[in-house]
Amino acid sequence: MTPTWGAQSMVAPLKRVLVNRPAETEREARAWREFGYYHAPDSERARQEHAQFVELLVEAGADVCFARNPQPERLDSIFVFDAALVTREGAVICRMGKPLRRGEEHALAQELLALGIPILATIRGSGTLEGGDTLWLDEQTLVVGRSYRTNAEGIDQLRRALDGIATVIAVPLPHWRGRGEILHLLSLISPVSERLAVVYPPLMPIPLVELLEARGIKMLAIPDEEFKTQASNILATAPNRVIMLAGNARTAHALRERGVEVWEYEGQEISFNRDGGPTCLTRPLWRSND
Repeated sequence: MTPTWGAQSMVAPLKRVLVNRPAETEREARAWREFGYYHAPDSERARQEHAQFVELLVEAGADVCFARNPQPERLDSIFVFDAALVTREGAVICRMGKPLRRGEEHALAQELLALGIPILATIRGSGTLEGGDTLWLDEQTLVVGRSYRTNAEGIDQLRRALDGIATVIAVPLPHWRGRGEILHLLSLISPVSERLAVVYPPLMPIPLVELLEARGIKMLAIPDEEFKTQASNILATAPNRVIMLAGNARTAHALRERGVEVWEYEGQEISFNRDGGPTCLTRPLWRSND
């Protein structure tokens, strides 16, 4: 039987994906300031927005799996992308750089095992690694951002775990606004196809720009005013077909002009309030061109 897992691509057709419902109650949402949200979550609106987002994933042809343990006390657990990577050999379980998110990793590991996905490796000790700092350029090349959430030890452990599976290329991320602000690598770049990526040039690592240029990958720059609204965080469900946040009209128009099919969702609660876009809301389990 052919394994139905492995997502060593950002753009191959999305076949199977894990999501986590925003299950917090009003009591559990009281920690919103501690987690760095902009306002107290509107739980009902969050559920409606997430349901709409899931409908788009289903329409795109993905088998959507829901986490059985939503961890409502961990308000960031809705961002399932960050706690693991899924390779063709199994999952690498991360270790969150944000202390408030510690514990998500174990819960996600249990979810993956229940779905029949083996655990390849786990980041341990002083190492930190968050999925939002990982970018597959192709099935054999993983770029990892060295950030305040992902440290050198975490990258070294990941490199050893992926020996024989993929080459890991580390690039430094800028200080920007410091440790208190979320700046993952995938806040700055989202591949649309094998030959096109949406980027925010002012914060892009120079080595990554040079790598994209060397590979002939074209970069579509988003405007400054759409960086805050996460125009550079989009989810490709297939080459040249993406899901992105509504409210980024200039970037959406530029993509459509290049023949990209753009689907949009409303994310006032599940994205804008939490600084997490459509990529963050999903953990691809299986991407395949077959």
